[in-house]
Amino acid sequence: MSDPRDKFFESVATARVTARVIAEEPGIVAGCSAVPASLAELGITARSQLADGTPVKAGTVVTEIVGSPKEIALAEERLIGLMAKPSGIATATARFVARAGGRVRVVSGAWKKLPFSQKEIIRQAIVVGGAAPRIAEWPFLYIDKNFVRMHGGLEATMAAASRLETGARIVQIRGEHGDISDEAVRVAAGGATIVFVDSGRIDDAERAILALKAHGLRSGIKVAFAGGVQLGDIEALAEIGVDIVDVGRPIVDAPLLDMRLDVVEVLREV
Repeated sequence: MSDPRDKFFESVATARVTARVIAEEPGIVAGCSAVPASLAELGITARSQLADGTPVKAGTVVTEIVGSPKEIALAEERLIGLMAKPSGIATATARFVARAGGRVRVVSGAWKKLPFSQKEIIRQAIVVGGAAPRIAEWPFLYIDKNFVRMHGGLEATMAAASRLETGARIVQIRGEHGDISDEAVRVAAGGATIVFVDSGRIDDAERAILALKAHGLRSGIKVAFAGGVQLGDIEALAEIGVDIVDVGRPIVDAPLLDMRLDVVEVLREV
């Protein structure tokens, strides 16, 4: 099937058009690294292009391109889609990181729940925003609630983990096998290096930390927290001594950073 744009732009097909992708609001841009390859498929290059992680204000030019009318029309379909959503995620991530102020390590592992085609884009946007995409650096063993259920309890699970040579041992606890403070002590005594309180209740994290301190297990063990974390929760989590906060939907479901493409110059052959 022929492209109707060929006929539509026939009378101006030889014109050279300059267009700009412009941020409509302040934020942090991401997805920019994918722009050159996308433009190359159209046979054009960017005259200017901001780098991932660049702060922008409303009205900032993110990308400037020059091409034929059809090339510009095709570029408009691609460029905003490449950058607007990742930029929104990077912007939301940067807000959490700024609020944490180095007191708490911000991570967002929720990108793993998204469709496969989106995973890498979202993961990179989280990194651009200044957070980590995983709760620990590889190698590590992540022991979630289902592993514990299949082993029949915390002690059996930690015994199985002890037979493996690995880096960090991250154990998810939710109060399913006793009081959460007791669970924290049991997994720490069993060799956990990160106790992951995934209940969504800040007081659970506080009780887990107090129990670890009372049993002399806090030194060398990090406490992570997740479950509905909002920007306003960061202060309370930092105050009780949480080391790592895993933020889900407020980051991966962040609204896109609004952008527009404007044609700013049209040079026609004479």
